[in-house]
Amino acid sequence: MQRFRSVIGRNFMEATKYKNLGDSDQVKELPQPPLAKAPLPTDTIITLPDPDTLDIPNIDLLKAINERKSMRKYTHTPLTLDELTFLLWTTQGVKQVISRPATVRTVPSAGSRHPFETYLLVNNVQGLKPGVYRYAAIEHVLVEVDTESDGLADKFTAACYGQPFVGSSAVTFIWAADAYRTEWRYGERGYRYMHLDAGHVCQNLYLAVEAIDAGACGIAAFYDDTINDLLKLDGINDFVVYVCTVGKK
Repeated sequence: MQRFRSVIGRNFMEATKYKNLGDSDQVKELPQPPLAKAPLPTDTIITLPDPDTLDIPNIDLLKAINERKSMRKYTHTPLTLDELTFLLWTTQGVKQVISRPATVRTVPSAGSRHPFETYLLVNNVQGLKPGVYRYAAIEHVLVEVDTESDGLADKFTAACYGQPFVGSSAVTFIWAADAYRTEWRYGERGYRYMHLDAGHVCQNLYLAVEAIDAGACGIAAFYDDTINDLLKLDGINDFVVYVCTVGKK
């Protein structure tokens, strides 16, 4: 029986073997890129609760692992701002900025490069206008990206191959990589690590939602150019890697 053989995939795996890599920009002693995308003075900022003050039920880790599953249908119950903060903290929370410099976060990342910016399509969160936001992890605040455009939920649904639960979720997480953060240290091999890092982040979300009686569904099926355009990303150095919907059970 003939099997499909991916030329592009095989070429990628071969090209990113260590034997085929040159010196990284870190080895060349070129300047390190910023650790994260900082808010601008002109940005509208939403202050988030301190993670230490959140009133979130404890849940046994084994119970969370056993009950975790992909969920595509949600109730109309909104998430609270505390619950959203909890999910942001467990997926990208910055515990410390160390002198290397690097961020120590609630998820692992190759070389502590943490390439992801978290964008949110907010549909049903108490205290937040529907729209698109970005989590500034170091500052632990939300940056308002777009709460004025019409039909944002429909546009992001269409960008995700028309999967309707993107628009019916309470919030949809969208993780976009700043590729050079990882590439600076690892060169071309860093593209492998970015996708591994995305899995670490999304699994934390899958487990965390169990504590708030919610469900999640990871999405890799999206039109890359369309979703990048919606977030005003260049699609070359900044591009969407993974999407995950969240809503109440």
